[in-house]
Amino acid sequence: MNVRSGQRVRPVPASDLTARARIRDAAIERFARDGFGAGVRTVAADAGVSAALVLHHFGSKDRLREHCDEHVLGEIRSAKAESIAKAESGSFLERFATAEQYATILGYVLRSLLDGGPLAQAFVRHMVDDANEYVAAAVASGIAVPSRDERARARYLTLSALGAMMLSITLDPPEDLSDLSSFMRGFFDEFTLPTLELYTEGFLTTRRMLDDYLLYVGDPPGERTAPMN
Repeated sequence: MNVRSGQRVRPVPASDLTARARIRDAAIERFARDGFGAGVRTVAADAGVSAALVLHHFGSKDRLREHCDEHVLGEIRSAKAESIAKAESGSFLERFATAEQYATILGYVLRSLLDGGPLAQAFVRHMVDDANEYVAAAVASGIAVPSRDERARARYLTLSALGAMMLSITLDPPEDLSDLSSFMRGFFDEFTLPTLELYTEGFLTTRRMLDDYLLYVGDPPGERTAPMN
């Protein structure tokens, strides 16, 4: 992913204008642009401080990364709570990914998904939990059919969406971090029709493959232990 520049996620309140906060924000932007191989000296230069001050506040680059992860997860939780408070409809992932103010956060999350680690795992769990709630509400209202394993279906839907998004942005990355939100709008525009066709009209004309699979696995899927996430 080749992203080069972007604006801070949100204006930093005066109470948070500390060297530690400036370093954190600079690190999030730098990691989003260049990946986690970016060095402490580069982050320090972005923040307008010395590398020694970065190490004074965080101890090591790994600890700085952990602090950035915590902050980004907090921003994601805040965005989710805000969307729930406003009773907005639709996918939280789509709203989050197409909002300009979250361009840097999204870039950081995408880097984390590529890199793996605790933030990627927590973000995916967060998205699966969201999907589980949305799908449960759709089933309860009669919009969606029930599943033999609701959690597994929610996880599949989430990983499919994130996988398609990651592959698209890897193959055709935006030139600039500030273009990330418009790139994601194009992604959702391109994938909405085939996705809705598959979910609404289906793909296979018979249920033979499903019947064969259910005979093969023996026990009903819902009775097996679902993977944690």
